[in-house]
Amino acid sequence: MLVAAMGLLMSSCGIHQDATSNYNQLQTQVVLNQANFEVVGTAKGECTQVYIFGIGGMSKKSMSESATSEMHKNANLRGSQAIINSNVNFKYTTILGVYTTVTATANGTIIEFKK
Repeated sequence: MLVAAMGLLMSSCGIHQDATSNYNQLQTQVVLNQANFEVVGTAKGECTQVYIFGIGGMSKKSMSESATSEMHKNANLRGSQAIINSNVNFKYTTILGVYTTVTATANGTIIEFKK
């Protein structure tokens, strides 16, 4: 009985969610009718919050903005580089609904224009 109780108390649950809406306010339209760019790499940023009994941390929108800001900081863009195809993923991990961590991860592709 003790082993079963310890197994239940030591287990955790994890949930993953993709943010499918585009909340990016910095929209730019670029017509790419010729191959004048190349993919340079990827950029990533994270923001993690802790909730105890559901209390604490930031809102989902604030976490998304913080992760995106961190991604832009980590990208070290120079010259004619830009980040495209950016998205934010959320991962929820909880232990019996008491202790919950939420991690927002922003990912994007870095491109560089040649002309």
